[in-house]
Amino acid sequence: MKSITSPWQRLIASDDSAILEWAAAQPWAESMRSCAQDAVWHPEGDVWTHTSMVFEQVRELDDYGGLDRSDQIALLFTALLHDSGKPKTTRPDPETGRLRSPKHSLAGAHIAREVLRDLACPLAEREAIVALVRYHGRPPYLLESGNPEHEVIRLSWLLNNRQLHRFALADTRGRDRSEDSRPEEALHLWRDLAAEMNCLDGPYPFANDQARFLFHRGELSSLHYTPHDSRSCTVMMMSGLPGAGKDTWLARHRPGLPVLSLDSLREELDIAPEENQGRVAQAAQARAREWLAAGNSFAFNATNLTASMRSRWVDLFHAYGARTEIVYIEPALATVARQNREREAVVPESVMSRLLAKLEVPTLAEAHSVTWVEDF
Repeated sequence: MKSITSPWQRLIASDDSAILEWAAAQPWAESMRSCAQDAVWHPEGDVWTHTSMVFEQVRELDDYGGLDRSDQIALLFTALLHDSGKPKTTRPDPETGRLRSPKHSLAGAHIAREVLRDLACPLAEREAIVALVRYHGRPPYLLESGNPEHEVIRLSWLLNNRQLHRFALADTRGRDRSEDSRPEEALHLWRDLAAEMNCLDGPYPFANDQARFLFHRGELSSLHYTPHDSRSCTVMMMSGLPGAGKDTWLARHRPGLPVLSLDSLREELDIAPEENQGRVAQAAQARAREWLAAGNSFAFNATNLTASMRSRWVDLFHAYGARTEIVYIEPALATVARQNREREAVVPESVMSRLLAKLEVPTLAEAHSVTWVEDF
């Protein structure tokens, strides 16, 4: 019998009530208990009261008993963490005085990633929950989006639409009903449209990677168009914390591939990591343009921890007709800390903490391919 070693394995081996009991004792649950909500939209009271009700409504879903345990766990932890960002974002509306929590799902996604990472939840399972937390509020507002079909297609590459529909039902039911309660018909519209677009149980089937890449950039002229993929070269963008092992992975898996490394450029230019990095970025862009113009494939090795930072580089690669492949490296944090200490240029713990707090794991909405690596 396989031993249960990690906190995550021990926790999910428990029954549902034990998971809720564990959650209720966590500091983030205490923060939710002390966070009030709009009395009209949430007459049941504070955020934790709503969270507990949603947790129970997940268990009451018609098909909950028939789900794989992994799908049940994903829904349960989404319930526990979906509003974890409200204590950080809740404030009175300056005009109406009603409580609002703008961008609480984004804050909650970061909290969920931190909580699950500390439990040693496997990367793919963790990010599936994080995505549900991040986008849990989208289904009720489908008709308010500019293009409903594109909305369900886009999210199908970030999460499972059927799981999102299930959770939206539980979230709607997990409150004391008021006149402002959302009709469940709006949630079923999300499910039905996703089924119609063939992306309810999996990602939308684009004709090729180039079509998907262009779609997420808003550059695909039609869902029925099959773009010719005539990429001149490939850029392998590495992503991960300092000390994650990006150099080691490249040496083992892409030996001989030219590497454009920001660390190497800092050494060439004699610029310390804590100094202004403007000259480093300019030098990196100049060298990238040179290689791209020549049609040379290469690896771009930097931390590339946020979607906004990665997008600026992907824009450059795309402008030169290059294919972008992202490889994200995430070993255990203890391994990262040890490997960082062994580096010539050790990154201070305070900096590592800031980087970890803003980290966004790459998704297939960003590049032609994305690979997550936990152990190599």
